[in-house]
Amino acid sequence: MSQPLPFGAGPSADRADLAEVMQKVAQGDKQAFSVLYDALAPLVSGIVVKVVRDRAQSEEVTQEVMIDLWRQAARYQSDAGAVTTWAATIAHRRAVDRVRSAQAAADREHTQAAREHTTAFDEVAEQVETRLESEQVRRCLRGLTELQRQALTLAYYGGLTYREVAEALHTPLPTIKTRMRDGLIRLRDCMGVTT
Repeated sequence: MSQPLPFGAGPSADRADLAEVMQKVAQGDKQAFSVLYDALAPLVSGIVVKVVRDRAQSEEVTQEVMIDLWRQAARYQSDAGAVTTWAATIAHRRAVDRVRSAQAAADREHTQAAREHTTAFDEVAEQVETRLESEQVRRCLRGLTELQRQALTLAYYGGLTYREVAEALHTPLPTIKTRMRDGLIRLRDCMGVTT
């Protein structure tokens, strides 16, 4: 009859003992997993903390690695290397994956924030440009005669036709057309618009 494995094996358990424990874990032996956990958790945790550098995340990753060791125990091959090497490799890969995942998430958030910031900046720039153009139009309108200014304001801001502008200002239609044409030419020159 074989002797049961000591539960105090801890980190000093040698390669043969851990390989034997791993075989029992692969068969679903929960007590063997407890021995394996006690032996490997400090090693796994140390590797994960060095890579992840965040205590809370390191604890999560350590637990994930230990669960992986339980689930993948049947895949362990003693002739490929020591149990500690296999566990250390899994721990390192998991930790690196966590760091990469966190970095990718941070990059996505940064990119999204940059997009939103650019949009807000463009809206502000557009508002400023519109305001400056409006001020320039008002300044140029002040340079027109009273009849030109009234006719253009009624036509372009009020939406009236030539005939309706002439009726509103009690001025003959040909005079309104001439004043509006002259006013538009002066506005164009004042605003620096080229044709």
